Amino acid sequence: MRMGYGLNVEQTQKLIMTPELRQAITVLQLSALELSMYIEQQLEENPLLELREDEVERGEEAGIGDEQNTAGDEDTDRKEYDLDWEEYFQDSSDLGVVRQERIQEQEDYSYENFLSQSLTLSEHLLFQLNLTPCNDADRLIGEYIIGNLDEHGYLRISLEEVALRLGVSESSVNDMLSVIQGFDPPGVGARNLEECLLIQVKQLGIKDIVLESLIKNYLVDLSKGKLNRIAQELGITVQTVQQAADLLKTLDPKPGRNFSNLHSTRYIIPDIILEKVEGEYVILVNDVAIPRITINATYRSVLSKDKNHDSRTRRFVESKLNAAAWLIRSIEQRRLTLYKVANCLVELQRDFLDRGVKYLKPLNLKKVAGMVGLHESTVSRATSNKYIQTPQGVFEMKYFFSTGLSNSAGTTTSSESIKKMLQEIVAREDARSPLNDQQISEMFRRRGITISRRTVAKYRDELGIAAIRKRKRY
Repeated sequence: MRMGYGLNVEQTQKLIMTPELRQAITVLQLSALELSMYIEQQLEENPLLELREDEVERGEEAGIGDEQNTAGDEDTDRKEYDLDWEEYFQDSSDLGVVRQERIQEQEDYSYENFLSQSLTLSEHLLFQLNLTPCNDADRLIGEYIIGNLDEHGYLRISLEEVALRLGVSESSVNDMLSVIQGFDPPGVGARNLEECLLIQVKQLGIKDIVLESLIKNYLVDLSKGKLNRIAQELGITVQTVQQAADLLKTLDPKPGRNFSNLHSTRYIIPDIILEKVEGEYVILVNDVAIPRITINATYRSVLSKDKNHDSRTRRFVESKLNAAAWLIRSIEQRRLTLYKVANCLVELQRDFLDRGVKYLKPLNLKKVAGMVGLHESTVSRATSNKYIQTPQGVFEMKYFFSTGLSNSAGTTTSSESIKKMLQEIVAREDARSPLNDQQISEMFRRRGITISRRTVAKYRDELGIAAIRKRKRY
């Protein structure tokens, strides 16, 4: 066989991820809050982008109209520069964003517009420490102990280490820890769960020998529902053990969690809002939190025909102008895609919107993608990290895409609908004789839904429903 080198010309098609395409994908999968932060970052990097002000919107429209008249006479400049940005100015509709007709006067802010920050656990304890009569040395020990409490109110450092670091006796540290353990909330300053519960029992003035015995010796058995074993070892009835266990459940195992911390506040801004008006659902894309951006007219004038600027300046402004126009297009494309997907969800999940979770239908990305004419990956990106506000509550858009189980009618039932039915079955059961997973499976089968015992146990665990041993009442 003869071997050699040669040159061949071959034409192939490849999908190249350009920076513009990558940016469009990034914008699509951002939530409203993340998109506003992304736009602020782009405002810092691109000098041609600026926030649009209502007072100058009409002037900008007039300026765009003038450039439209002159753009047709610049055929010679197009040969020298790739002026893709001109397509942006040819569309005077502002990419579907409605402009306000008149300037709205903003009302002055009142004190009702401001929200005070709640106290943290450390601030709450330090306030009580400052009201406690003690000398400066003890106050320093108390501040050090409070500073080493975790977010749940537990002390995560040994008394020996505190005494060593502060150069004091261990007895002094123990005395100040006892003082802090008497503060509000009850149970704060404990070193383990057992001590936390015992502190609460003491502060509440509860005198129950069975309850104290459960806390000291049987917390593990209680978590596993072994009430009969506890009753036999203590020589009491199961009903007495269960009464003590019910009282134990009223105590707080994490006394510090009711106070705020740096990461406690979580805001959800729905990207889609559904409102029912006269029997029909109106879809609103919530872009109020997204800054309105436009292109700076001063930099645009650099590309005008009668300006004499060097080639490097023109090319720099041109590249930034193209990037700005593409960003505005990507934001509008995101809005249109969200509207299409939301419109499809309203059409497919109308029963859920009208009657609740029990009527949620199984749905996959492929079906929605076929209806809106998009790829499955595009629909997946459009629904990720997005929330929709409906008459039934605020849900993540991924919530509408769930698997289902077949029923006797030849259709499928959503897993979320089955979970809702499972909650109702457990809520109506006799607490003295609760249903096991097999009995629940048979109840679903009588309703025409085929579901195995293992699937019932899986859904029960996901819903946080305890096993039959822990649900039984004596």
